[in-house]
Amino acid sequence: MAKSAKQDNDINEAAPTPPKGSGGAVKWIIVGMLALVIIGGAVAGGFYFFTKTEGIKKEQPAIGIPWIMEPFIVNLADHNGDRYLKIAMQFEVHNPALLHELDMVKPRIRDTIIDLLSSKSHTDLADSAGKQRLKGEIITRANTAITTGKIVEVYFTEFVIQ
Repeated sequence: MAKSAKQDNDINEAAPTPPKGSGGAVKWIIVGMLALVIIGGAVAGGFYFFTKTEGIKKEQPAIGIPWIMEPFIVNLADHNGDRYLKIAMQFEVHNPALLHELDMVKPRIRDTIIDLLSSKSHTDLADSAGKQRLKGEIITRANTAITTGKIVEVYFTEFVIQ
């Protein structure tokens, strides 16, 4: 039995044990480096996200400039010819210089809109989809008369079919 204890001591002495302090330090260095990479990535991602959203907000103006037109009263293209439309509208633009040009070409714009409105029937304008199509057609026709910018939106402030 004494011999086996001596053999155990010889085996323990033959296998050197690594120093206890060096393995723990390597682990802490790896953990620290990993934490720095994660924090750096979070800071870089946050910087990219917030600068990207601010750039988008700066590109698009929040509110356009309104340009008011006088009301229109036109006969509709119904078979009986006894229906008429009274409509008032405002154009939204983003270029202040366009307001002067719109004042200069106002007769041309009114003429093209009167032609468009008088070609419509009561059934063309009765539902919401018909009104939305009419807005798109007005924008297209009015934008052909101007060169400084574009009309962004048309708002109907009065719309009466009788």
